[in-house]
Amino acid sequence: MDSSRISDALESYVAGRLKAERLVIAISAAYYGDSNNGNRESLQPLIDVIDRASPGIVELGTATGGPGFDIRLAKRPFPKQHEAELREAAEAVLAGSGKRETGNVQSAKAMGFWAWIRSLFRGSASA
Repeated sequence: MDSSRISDALESYVAGRLKAERLVIAISAAYYGDSNNGNRESLQPLIDVIDRASPGIVELGTATGGPGFDIRLAKRPFPKQHEAELREAAEAVLAGSGKRETGNVQSAKAMGFWAWIRSLFRGSASA
């Protein structure tokens, strides 16, 4: 997803024209879809909110027709009590203040993320 489409999704969410779940899908697809697209650093504040509010809100599946992952919304809505925090993060990213300093990796969150990824693969292997 290119940066103009990300900006459009963020602007639509902030303006109330896009549901939180749709924004979560768009941001997650942009963040996890292509690590070379330059979006990771700027989208990190949104991913932090998404992970905190509802870990596992998106599911990674097998992409049809090629390598990579298919990202889809899990079978539950984004928690309403965290929508204000998501909106603040969206506004910060739109304003350009969402960028984080490089090298500021929180190992506990990273380990939690990788544990979640491993659990997805274990679940699909047993199905």
